[in-house]
Amino acid sequence: MLARLSSRGFNQTLLPFAFHTHLRSNLASFLLSPMAASPTPHLPSFSTGSPSPSPALPKRVGTHNGSFHCDEALGCFMIRLTDKFSNAEIVRTRDPQVLEGLDAVLDVGGVYDPSQDRYDHHQKGFQEVFGYGFTTKLSSAGLVYKHFGKEIIAKELQVDERHPDVHRLFLAIYKSFMEAIDAVDNGINQYDTDQPPRYINNTHLSSRVGRFNLDWTDPDQSSEKENEAFHRAMALAGTEFLDSVRFHVKSWLPARSIVLECLSARWDIDPSGEILVLTTFCPWKLHLFELEEELKIDPPIKYVSYQLEQHMQDERSKSWRVQAVAVSPDRFESRKALAVQWRGLRDEELSKESGIPGCVFVHMSGFIGGNHSYEGALAMARASLKL
Repeated sequence: MLARLSSRGFNQTLLPFAFHTHLRSNLASFLLSPMAASPTPHLPSFSTGSPSPSPALPKRVGTHNGSFHCDEALGCFMIRLTDKFSNAEIVRTRDPQVLEGLDAVLDVGGVYDPSQDRYDHHQKGFQEVFGYGFTTKLSSAGLVYKHFGKEIIAKELQVDERHPDVHRLFLAIYKSFMEAIDAVDNGINQYDTDQPPRYINNTHLSSRVGRFNLDWTDPDQSSEKENEAFHRAMALAGTEFLDSVRFHVKSWLPARSIVLECLSARWDIDPSGEILVLTTFCPWKLHLFELEEELKIDPPIKYVSYQLEQHMQDERSKSWRVQAVAVSPDRFESRKALAVQWRGLRDEELSKESGIPGCVFVHMSGFIGGNHSYEGALAMARASLKL
């Protein structure tokens, strides 16, 4: 049975969700458990609001009951990944007396005070932002991430929080994942325009979490059913957060290291310093722009050359590409496109026009070309710099 409290007309339920609380634990086993997967999952026993003091009891984290959003669902999930609040019970209530006795409170209560683990963002005068150049007002999830994100990331990396990679990932994950959740919850438009959107997007994470709320047509509107829905919302938001963390650890960070190393070696490739050769193919574009700005690279890189992935099972696996760098990450125009007289040509015709053996093609826009050899691709980049 669920233990409920009634006060001030609110239905309150103390909710000890049985989440795995370490990043490397098997979240899939939780999601496939009867409690998470069943249409009417069996929830665990619930505490009753005033447990007797015991060091073995988990801490209790509060958020509001009623309709929920992505920010408190994700915030509750993230805070339970920390050492301080590992295995914490989730208490869903708006009763100030109940909230006052909890160890942490998210998205309710009208207080932001990290020293007391209070993380609300609805109160008048709240203007907290993430910092580091970000200006989006934080939601409860953003507040939890601001104060606990480095601990969570350090656990995944298995390093100390002071390791420089932790800070890099802390910023990158906020930029690529967390900031959108803050913005959506605070009603901040993605674009500065008064024009209506050209299409409706209800597929983003905040929208998908919102669909877990009970529909007005559901015959069962009980707090038990609502808490089951919040449970599933936490699982969805938390899974995608962990996916983002693990992507940045497994893929983003190694790619950044490759691009940084190749940037450092650019003067060995060509005296201009404007040609970068990737020793290992990886996603490079965003890293290049960010590193150029961070390292004040001047002159900026004009061309990036790389060998196509070795796993390709055709003749392309032996080909090299030379790609013109765009003027900015969101633009198609190149800083310096490949030579205009080569564009649209292929194979022998291109090799004859360029005077470079082994040419494969140059795109009509000049943003990319190919050659059968490293030396040929590098020659194409060097020649285009001078034309």
